[in-house]
Amino acid sequence: MFADRAKIYIRSGKGGDGHVSFRRELYVPCGGPDGGDGGRGGDIIFEVDDGLNTLTDFRHIQKYAAKDGEAGGKRRCHGKDGQDLIIKVPEGTVIKEFESGKVIADMSLGNRREVILKGGRGGQGNMNFATPTMQAPKYAQPGQASQELWVQLELKVIADVGLVGFPNVGKSTLLSRVSNAKPKIANYHFTTLNPHLGVVDLDGGGFVMADIPGLIEGASQGVGLGHDFLRHIERTRVLVHVVDAASTEGRDPIADIHAINKELGAYNPELLERPQIIAANKTDVIFAEDEDPVEKLKAEFEPKGIKVYPISAVSGKGIKELLYAISEMLKTVNLSPVIFEKEFDLKGLANILLPYSVEVTEDGVYVVEGPRIDKMLGYTNLESEKGFQFFQKFLKDNGILEELEQAGIKEGDTVRMYGLEFDYYK
Repeated sequence: MFADRAKIYIRSGKGGDGHVSFRRELYVPCGGPDGGDGGRGGDIIFEVDDGLNTLTDFRHIQKYAAKDGEAGGKRRCHGKDGQDLIIKVPEGTVIKEFESGKVIADMSLGNRREVILKGGRGGQGNMNFATPTMQAPKYAQPGQASQELWVQLELKVIADVGLVGFPNVGKSTLLSRVSNAKPKIANYHFTTLNPHLGVVDLDGGGFVMADIPGLIEGASQGVGLGHDFLRHIERTRVLVHVVDAASTEGRDPIADIHAINKELGAYNPELLERPQIIAANKTDVIFAEDEDPVEKLKAEFEPKGIKVYPISAVSGKGIKELLYAISEMLKTVNLSPVIFEKEFDLKGLANILLPYSVEVTEDGVYVVEGPRIDKMLGYTNLESEKGFQFFQKFLKDNGILEELEQAGIKEGDTVRMYGLEFDYYK
């Protein structure tokens, strides 16, 4: 079975934590801090692989995680960076955020490689936080958190022309005759279960044609394999309706075209704005004594601007005229293929936190200090009621109150922050 959709979990690597250590050398009693920085976490990278044409591999492996960065070490040793994880996908894969359905990246045309999730930055070791007033910092920066997402991968065929129609009307036969494609051809419904691409070479310039698998009524509601097939039509610039003009299976070609257009419009109304051509196939087996079915098609659709071309995919009759008509129509439409613009912003997925430390002095005072505390006090006015409320909320949201409680603080104990002292009350 052709796989053109997959849901997977991706996670970049966490940054390694900075290290807390101090030089301990003979005859150097106070050597200062020498804790090294943590390594960078690995990125999640998507890359186009021309050897792939389905998303089948993602049905077996659904979770992908890059390596975490190593923690820093003593003697200023830098932690090793985490290894990036490269995920190979076929060209035409659209990566979407699963919950919202918003596009993260479209791996098409020139976009061959894209970093989707950045690995966390490594935390700085305590050697970076030494100042004239704090010469022995006992804290280091934690590594930046990893980023994680559930994403939906959707494969959308890249083609100039899409052949649409009900099963068994001759789309595969037509594609095999006009291009280098070699689809399986047999007299069964749903013979084609995956889109086939073929390059059509003409004197005035070629184009790429796709045989979109046979649609059925109700496809836009997901009946059968409808959604899977309709997805591939979104990139095409011209639609060619292939119909069985001879009604060899008792189908009405006019009703078939109306039914297909109804499904296209229900799935995405913009699809009905694409230029359309009708290929009235199987004219070599028409034995109508009264009305010519091709003339009936022309009377129905040509007044609406949809040209009808009688062809025989088996004998080749009329195919040359059809191809040149398609080529001329492509010159009148937008030359740039459909590319899905980025909609989902990945920037807010991770947040790096400055370090702080909680220590208890010999006289029972709880000392809280570090860059996170220093930065907060720098923009907070503790003299105002709102400022003090923000200060309390900051301590709670950042887990500082919880850490004080784990250190054994009790009501009435003193908390000191850079010269400011507070009594602790729940």
